[in-house]
Amino acid sequence: MLAEDALSDIRQTIIQGLPASAMVTSVEFEGPEIAVYSKNPKVLLEDGGFVKELAKKLRKRIVLRFDPNVRTKNEEAEKKIREIVPPEAEITKIYFDENVGEVVIEAKKPGLVIGRNGNTLGEITKLTYWRPSVVRTPPLESRTVMQISNIMQKESEKRKQILREVGQRIYRIPALKNEWVRVTALGGFREVGRTAILVQTQESSVLVDCGVNVGSTEHAFPKLSVNEFDIDELDAVIITHAHIDHSGFLPFLYKYGYRGPVYCTKATKNLMTLLQLDYLEVAEKEGKLLPYGPKDVRETVLHTIPLDYGEVTDISPDIRLTLHNAGHILGSAMAHLHIGDGLYNMTYTGDFKYARTRLLEPANSNFPRLETLIMESTYGGQNDMMSPRNRTEEQLARIIKETISRRGRVLVPVLAVGRAQELMLVLEELVRRKIIDEVPIYIDGMTSEATAIHTTHPELLAQDLRERIFHQGRNPFLAEYFVKVQSNEVRTDIVAGEPCIIIATSGMLTGGPSVEYFRLMAGDERNCMIFVSYQVEGTLGRRVQKGWHEIPMQLRDGRTEIVKVNMRVETVEGFSGHSDRKQLLSYVRQVTPRPERIILCHGESSKCLNLAAAIHSQFRIETKVPQNLETIRIK
Repeated sequence: MLAEDALSDIRQTIIQGLPASAMVTSVEFEGPEIAVYSKNPKVLLEDGGFVKELAKKLRKRIVLRFDPNVRTKNEEAEKKIREIVPPEAEITKIYFDENVGEVVIEAKKPGLVIGRNGNTLGEITKLTYWRPSVVRTPPLESRTVMQISNIMQKESEKRKQILREVGQRIYRIPALKNEWVRVTALGGFREVGRTAILVQTQESSVLVDCGVNVGSTEHAFPKLSVNEFDIDELDAVIITHAHIDHSGFLPFLYKYGYRGPVYCTKATKNLMTLLQLDYLEVAEKEGKLLPYGPKDVRETVLHTIPLDYGEVTDISPDIRLTLHNAGHILGSAMAHLHIGDGLYNMTYTGDFKYARTRLLEPANSNFPRLETLIMESTYGGQNDMMSPRNRTEEQLARIIKETISRRGRVLVPVLAVGRAQELMLVLEELVRRKIIDEVPIYIDGMTSEATAIHTTHPELLAQDLRERIFHQGRNPFLAEYFVKVQSNEVRTDIVAGEPCIIIATSGMLTGGPSVEYFRLMAGDERNCMIFVSYQVEGTLGRRVQKGWHEIPMQLRDGRTEIVKVNMRVETVEGFSGHSDRKQLLSYVRQVTPRPERIILCHGESSKCLNLAAAIHSQFRIETKVPQNLETIRIK
């Protein structure tokens, strides 16, 4: 049966299940949701049981929308909203999406817009017949979030058409009875970088992650040229988190004709857009071949459907997706796939942290059903044990104090997303408790923009951090000694100036301002560079970490300069957003239900194999360590 026939059946069931007085004018696919448009929504608003019963009967997500003819005019609706919402909420912006009948209300105190038990939202809906969506006004304005918002508003009509086509693909009736499930490794197996996993059934094809290995030229991209991968048959893409080795190649799919959906959290949507555009900018500066362009990133934005943690969503006729917190970076998720009508369940962890950090809560370990677990193993080696967090912070403080005392400067290359914000929280506390002297902490590169995106999603931060921001009125990210570097020209002055701390991207010295600071600072033995994130083999960061004393570096004018490394080089590993070996084994011990099979990826070959042996020995669980291009039938 075609999708049009399926929609016709759904429409008939909905109309029969709702009172005639609701005056249903349209039933449409809107991505994974079924949108019901009503000309007399008062009936359905007064008794929400009708819609709930239909959703339960159809086993689909139904959203009630209001026919354009009954919605209050925009100016009048805005006036009513401002009358209903108390002034203390401090509304900063109100805008309307005509295509789906939503009004977005941005406020500094969104709780007052929502009201107790959602009463204020309910009142807005009843008086205006617009569906209110409440957004917190971030204390730091994000250029990326604004750009995405502008794209979505300008392309609202196109977005609606995209969602309609996505819905038609999801709700097509399966042609075959599902009997098998297989997984193909397209990248990121027995290596770190370019992660891409293809999950196939007889009916569906789903790609999980699509990244770039920034440290490699020969093996930079996933192996999408294999016979198993057919872009025309691809139903959906799932992105677990925004780091470039998991999302950096995604726009390439749109350049070559993919027009299906991308599923991720809203924070991941914002962050991956930032990182993809930065990846293009850095590649262009370095004269590398660009795999896609800005218009392909824009197309990616339009096709992305954000999901909340715990939200169950149909993404194909026989696959349902649920995202769970992974604790790695803001918005990072584990992807749980429920395949068929109870046929099979698998979870891909993505990168995860099975411990509480200053920034985030620990990764989820409870799933409704689980047969196969695909798990990262970045720090799965026998000796990959991280120091306790308090000892790690003491080590960092000691190195900084020693460097400042000898009038040196500290350079910390960071991943703009995750480690940078974790480090800022640690430094804020060290200064506040007077453990280190208050010196300027310069923030250079994407970190400022990424931090602004973090302030846009405070609901995803660790509970105690939210408590400090919301109830104590103390936002660590706004400390006055965090100084945003406004232009490239001031870097020489910063390096020549007073003792300071510099937080600069990128974390592996593969591009960005950290490379320039390294070149300027490396020759001075008073200075110190501290690595706080994993250094992929083949990167400049890995070479410096290994102890190279002379580094050839290409200047902007094309000349090559030999940089002598006299500065102190330290590695402080406890800040990683990955789980170490002990946490990985603890996760296998605690995950519920116990999986029948574990497949390891995202780690150097020796680490994957070593961890697999330990898991099999301790838990007697079948373990596999496939290589790229291998296909495993898991059902």
